[in-house]
Amino acid sequence: MREVLIKNANIVNEGKIVKGDVLVQNGFIAEISDSISAKNSETKVIDADGCYLMPGMIDDQVHFREPGLTHKATIETESKAAVAGGITSFIEMPNTVPQATTIALLENKFEIAAKTSWANYSFMFGGTNDNLDEILKVNPKTVAGLKLFLGSSTGNMLVDDPKTLEEIFSKTNLLISAHCEDEDTIQKNLNQAKEEFGEDIPIEHHPKIRSEEACYISSSQAIKLAKKTGARLHVFHLSTEKETHLFSNKKPLAEKKITAEVCIHHLWFSDEDYKTKGTKIKWNPAVKTKKDRDGLLKALLDNRIDVIATDHAPHTIDEKNNKYLNAPSGGPMVQHALVALLELYHKGKISLEKIVEKFAHNPAILFQIEKRGFIRKGYKADLVLVDLNSPWSVKKENLIYKCEWSPMEGSIFKSRITHTLVNGVVVYENAKFPNKSKAERLTFDR
Repeated sequence: MREVLIKNANIVNEGKIVKGDVLVQNGFIAEISDSISAKNSETKVIDADGCYLMPGMIDDQVHFREPGLTHKATIETESKAAVAGGITSFIEMPNTVPQATTIALLENKFEIAAKTSWANYSFMFGGTNDNLDEILKVNPKTVAGLKLFLGSSTGNMLVDDPKTLEEIFSKTNLLISAHCEDEDTIQKNLNQAKEEFGEDIPIEHHPKIRSEEACYISSSQAIKLAKKTGARLHVFHLSTEKETHLFSNKKPLAEKKITAEVCIHHLWFSDEDYKTKGTKIKWNPAVKTKKDRDGLLKALLDNRIDVIATDHAPHTIDEKNNKYLNAPSGGPMVQHALVALLELYHKGKISLEKIVEKFAHNPAILFQIEKRGFIRKGYKADLVLVDLNSPWSVKKENLIYKCEWSPMEGSIFKSRITHTLVNGVVVYENAKFPNKSKAERLTFDR
C-alpha cells in the first residue's frame, strides 16, 4: 500500500481554511481529519508545519509544443515545470505540428503524454473550416473539448466561414473553447502601423494592433452565436475590461452555458511593462492597460470570469528576441503562475480561497473533470503544499522550462511550493523531483 500522510497543514478547500491532516492511500485521498496517525512504518509523513495545503491546480490552456515544435518545449519538460509550479493537471491546445484536427493525430498526443507527462493530461481537438465529420467523432468523456480560433490563428485553424461555424456550434456536444480576436480589425491596425513605422514597429504598439476593439468584436460574435445555437462556450484569455461585461455572475458555474477565463500575464503585467520586457511579454491577445488589468481582476473576484489559466506558450529566446513583426507571441508561465497569484494574495488583492476556487475547483467544475480539483475523500490525491513565507527570486539557474527563459526573471516571490503530489505520488519536494509521476489521462463526467 502506497501511503502518504500530510500533517499539521492549513487546508485551503471549498471556501475555507482549516487546520488538519490528510491521508493518501493508493493515489486517493483516504481521510481528512484534525489528527491522523500513520498506519504503518512505510508511510511517508510530511510535516506541513503550518504551510498551506491546496488541491493541485488545473491549467485549462497550455501549449507544450509536441509534436513538431520540440525545439521550443516537450510534454515532458513543460509538465515537469508545471508540477514544480503546483499544477497537477493540464489541457493542451491543438496547434502543434501536425495540428490535432483528426482523431488519429489527437490520440498520438495522448500516447506521447502517457509515456512522458509528469502531470495529468488532456488535449483539445482542433476545429477547422472542413473537419466537422471528425469533430462529431470526438468522445466527450475522454477529450477535454473543442478549440476554435475565431478570428486569429496560425496555419489553417482559423474558422472564418460563418456557415461552417454555425454548423459546428449547432451540432457538437463538446465544450467549445474559443480564442476571440477579430482578424480584419487586427490587419487594419497592422497596416496602419506599417504605414507609420515601416517594418520596425515598436512593441508598445502591440496592444493597439491587437486592440480592445478586435477582442470585443470577436467575443461578442461568439457569445451571440452560442446563445443562438445553445452551444456550450468558454472564451479563453480575456484581456480587456470591456469584454468582462459580456459575461454574467447570476448563475452558479455548473449552470452556466457561457464562461470565461483570464490568464496570469493579463493579471500581472500592463502596457507599461513593454518598456522593460519588450517582446518577452508579447502575447495574443496582447497585454493591455492598467485599467484592463484591474477590470479583469474585479471580474474574476465577482465571478463574471470563472477560471485562471496560464496560456503557457514557450518559444526559444532567439525567436523572442526578434523585432516586433518576427517575434512570436507567447511565453512560459506554468512554473510561476501559482506563486504569482500568491504574490497578489500578499498584496491583499485576492484571497487564498479564491485562488483555489479559480485555479483548481472551477476548472474541474467547468470541464466536468472526474474526481479532481478538490480535497475530498475518494478524490485523486493531486495536492500542492505551499510555504507562504519563504522568499526566493526567479533566476535562469532555477528555471525548468526547456526554453530556459521567463518573463518573470528578476521577480522576487514571498511564497514557494514545497511539495506536489500527482495521484498520490510525491513528484516534487523542496526543489527536487524524487519520483517520476504516474500521470493519468483526465476523464470527464458528461
